[in-house]
Amino acid sequence: SAANRPSVEAHDNAGAALQVVGFDGSVVLAAPGGQIPVDATVKRVAAGQATATFETIEIGETAYRQLIIPLSAGEVIGPRSEFQILTRSGALQLVVPLVGVNKQLHRLGSTLLFVAGGGIVIAILLGLLVARTAIRPLDEVAEAVEELAETTDMTRRLDERGTDELGRLRRAFNQLLGALERSQDQQRQLVLDASHELRTPLTSLRTNTEVLRRVDELDPTTREQLLDDVLTQLGELTTLVGDLAELARGEHHVEAPSRFRLDQLVDDLVSVAATHGRTRDVEISLDASECWVHGHRERLGRAIGNLIDNALKWSPEGALVEVSVDRGVVTVRDHGPGIADEDLSKIFDRFYRSPAARALPGSGLGLAIVAQVVAEESGTIAASAAPGGGALLRLEIPTVS
Repeated sequence: SAANRPSVEAHDNAGAALQVVGFDGSVVLAAPGGQIPVDATVKRVAAGQATATFETIEIGETAYRQLIIPLSAGEVIGPRSEFQILTRSGALQLVVPLVGVNKQLHRLGSTLLFVAGGGIVIAILLGLLVARTAIRPLDEVAEAVEELAETTDMTRRLDERGTDELGRLRRAFNQLLGALERSQDQQRQLVLDASHELRTPLTSLRTNTEVLRRVDELDPTTREQLLDDVLTQLGELTTLVGDLAELARGEHHVEAPSRFRLDQLVDDLVSVAATHGRTRDVEISLDASECWVHGHRERLGRAIGNLIDNALKWSPEGALVEVSVDRGVVTVRDHGPGIADEDLSKIFDRFYRSPAARALPGSGLGLAIVAQVVAEESGTIAASAAPGGGALLRLEIPTVS
């Protein structure tokens, strides 16, 4: 019953205040610290038109949280000594100032700001430390590149420690240095070999030219012989310079690759070579079937032409050079002395000339050019002894439909 309900005493506790509002919005029991404003929301709750409400209000310049609880008729209010019983419905107002809460929130905000600022500073320091640790190996690579640019020392290598991306970068850089060093060695060797090969015909030319200064003292036969020798040596120099230029050009092609018939290319080359063979009564036979390839026609023509010229050079007078073309495979077989077993692995090296070839004209670059061209065209080249004597050279290029 209403008489047994606990009484509600208006009081002021740490800024909190209670107030009872009657059905008509009048203050039945005010807070000791002063009357709390009664707004429309309080009146609706007191009149039984709204349920309990929790809201924020401002009294003066201070914000409060207000709890409004409906009271029914018969509720006991006031001190026990002076209690009252509500005859009609009303409302209980409880307000608590937010000053303390705002102070706590401000203190909490300041703390969070300090923590966030400290976190940012720590993150920056850690980022700089990590970045420095990660960049140091890159600095080593950069310093190595700068040193290489200044000294051109291809023997320098980086420590390949670690299996991470930086270790992979060091290994790749070392591989690059190794490739550059090999290329530099090959260029140096090419220059040395070329100077050695050029020395012999130049010496002969100089000797013959000095003799020709006394041309009036020479008989016609000797004079003609000297002139023939000079022209021969000039031809050798021209061939050698052309071969060197071909080797130096390498993969720097002027022409674009194209699709063409390999058998027709070989047929044209055989027709040209046959005119040279007739001077020594050497015949060239061709057995060709239609096949198409994709590559650099001029370069392949130079390589196959070198094979045919090599066979003509080694063929005795009245011999036969056999050329065949089938499904991208070109074979050239001569009936000369053949290739010694110890020379098979060397005949495609630059400037290599077997003991038997040193008495014959040539630079030792013809077959080296063949090997280079075939490698660039994704083909293969092989040499072997032909059955019954002579040499057999086999060149293969991938075909296309």
